[in-house]
Amino acid sequence: MTHMNSTVRAVNHLTARWGARAASGGGGTVFTAAGVWPLLALLADGSAGSARDELAQALGIPAADAAAAARELLAALDGVRGLGTATGLWAAADLPLEDGWSANLPPGTRGTLTGDLEADREGLDGWASDRTGGLIERMPVTLQPDTRLVLASALALTLKWAEPFREFPGRPSDGPWAGRGLRQLVRTTSSLDPVRVAEGPAGPVTALEVTGAADMDMDVHLVLGGPAAPAAEVLATGIAAVSGALPSVAGGALPDGTAGPGLAIGTVDAFSPRPMLSVSTVVFSLSAEHDLLADAALFGLLTATDSDYGHFPGISGSPLAISSARQSAMARFHAEGFEAAAVTAVAARPGGAARQRSHRARRAEVRFDRPFGFLAVHRASRLVLAAGWVTDPEPAAHPRPRAAGLLPPPSFSGVRPPAPPSH
Repeated sequence: MTHMNSTVRAVNHLTARWGARAASGGGGTVFTAAGVWPLLALLADGSAGSARDELAQALGIPAADAAAAARELLAALDGVRGLGTATGLWAAADLPLEDGWSANLPPGTRGTLTGDLEADREGLDGWASDRTGGLIERMPVTLQPDTRLVLASALALTLKWAEPFREFPGRPSDGPWAGRGLRQLVRTTSSLDPVRVAEGPAGPVTALEVTGAADMDMDVHLVLGGPAAPAAEVLATGIAAVSGALPSVAGGALPDGTAGPGLAIGTVDAFSPRPMLSVSTVVFSLSAEHDLLADAALFGLLTATDSDYGHFPGISGSPLAISSARQSAMARFHAEGFEAAAVTAVAARPGGAARQRSHRARRAEVRFDRPFGFLAVHRASRLVLAAGWVTDPEPAAHPRPRAAGLLPPPSFSGVRPPAPPSH
């Protein structure tokens, strides 16, 4: 995907802009612009007038290039290990489709809308569930008697960690999750470089790369800003940092002390000269429903929803206007790996141990014990496949009252990895 740099930048830019809206409500969310962008590109290819201009602006590329870019992106994603993608088109039997537009569509499902809303709904839901392995059970589309066309994409990724976490119940000692029994994840690695710090508009952001297994092409990055940093700014800085658009400093080059939000580094007496990074985070599971027309301008769909006119002469000689555009998304982060899925659908209607310590070693601790962001990233291209914000981690099934915190406060008289739970 190295030849697709401009498309990757365009998709990541839409991710950042969407994140500014999606994460501004104060709750947790998950979304994927990588599922929306190809659909907007295919619509742009068949659009005209102001609708075409707005879609091109939302895409970040000329409308004339959009269909080819969408096909190229989807073909490249199809080759990513651990990631499944699909596209589908359903049209009313009496809707004539322009041959040129149809020929530009990527390979995928072609179906017919029968006008029987219950049967059509059942078929669309079955497609969504099948293409995501059951992670998304319903097609996020509003079917109406006059729905003439449905264009959809599905994306599902399954990732196993190269180094799994250990899980046990814990309780943060401070912050917004203080006193809550949570499913805590801890892990210790022998390099400080998976953690990096970037400087953004709202201050420093700590980004931790959680590497996928060797047979995977993806990683997940956890991003944490200062306690008062807006979620949207943290996500935008994180996206810029992981994509290489913003410089960041790796843990091995950071100074001792509080090097970034949630991150402390020190040089201590140790049994080995090897550096050590101790990570503490939480299990989370998120799902979200997004009505893209609630922010139609962001997605270039403002004019396209005006049913007094037809906006897609390149798709059909019959006038069409957008009547529904929605995404259903989910994500799960746990000790062994990460799963995420999204189905996006656009519908159109008529338009209208103590031993001798003989070494000095660098130790770092990073704790994600308050709201933070996550980014699932294709390793080679740096395309952000899914993004979100965590505000409500998974509760521990049987929290232990004596668990004092996710990690002890940093103490550089002897920085240590998190201790295993007592039994």
